[in-house]
Amino acid sequence: MNKDEIPQHDGALNKLTREMLYAVDPSGKYVTDLSSGWEVKSTALDVAWKDIGERISLAKQQVGQGQASPLLFFMELRLMDTGILSAYTGFWQWQVKRHLKPAVFEKLSAKKLQRYAEVFNITVQQLKTMEVNEGEL
Repeated sequence: MNKDEIPQHDGALNKLTREMLYAVDPSGKYVTDLSSGWEVKSTALDVAWKDIGERISLAKQQVGQGQASPLLFFMELRLMDTGILSAYTGFWQWQVKRHLKPAVFEKLSAKKLQRYAEVFNITVQQLKTMEVNEGEL
């Protein structure tokens, strides 16, 4: 790809990050330059973020209906699965899965709730009520 052909399509991440690409300059030498992205990548990211938003909404609905504990909501919000949450908290994966049950979550000790809250970077009260500020989403 020639240096003047490096894509500069505005996308979801172009204000946050840019990607380094190799290109050929007019003298025929390989050089590096920054790209803000291209349309295909931008579209794929938009689809992924839409899917994540839907998963967060579904998790919130499941918690509201008593089908899951607030852990599910925060796991989706922070893009975690049980393996990742297990690694951050030190709980076994089977324990995290068990804590996803509302009845079990309600009986968790303050110490365990605090471990989860620290991982999600929230307070225990926010963990219990799922009240998060717009900036934290």
